[in-house]
Amino acid sequence: MSDNYDDFSGEKSKTQVKRELHALQDLGQRLAALKPDLQNKLPLTDALRRALEEAPKHTANAAKKRHVQFIGKLMREQDIDAILVLLDQLDASTRQYNERFHNLERWRDRLIGGSDDLLEQFVGDYPDADRQHLRQLIRQAQHETAQNKPPAASRKLFKYIRELDETQRGLR
Repeated sequence: MSDNYDDFSGEKSKTQVKRELHALQDLGQRLAALKPDLQNKLPLTDALRRALEEAPKHTANAAKKRHVQFIGKLMREQDIDAILVLLDQLDASTRQYNERFHNLERWRDRLIGGSDDLLEQFVGDYPDADRQHLRQLIRQAQHETAQNKPPAASRKLFKYIRELDETQRGLR
């Protein structure tokens, strides 16, 4: 009886293939929800770019479903790992995003309480930083902290640091 059964350990089951195709469709929907400037930063084929641009035009449920399936088909030809790396940096629910966010918060706190050497280290890591603007934001944040005012300048400083980081990573 064991002769009738072959070893299928190298083959995927039909269910596994379907799961993978649905995962590609879901990833395609996430890509379609991105802003066009972020889509342009991804390593996508021209056919997929056109399909993502056309996605909002489909409003009927059946048309949406067909288009999502089409995007899923086009996703098979893409570098999924490179796409996922960028999406993980943008998705607030991922560990990578949170680590990056906390690292930027630490930079802000160290700059507010730190010295000129720390500022030079920051500018070394982020060469596009405007030193004068950065010093001004730091002084304002230090002044607010000393007078127990709401941290408006601290928020501006964090926003500026985040913009620098996103620019350096190619997210802007």
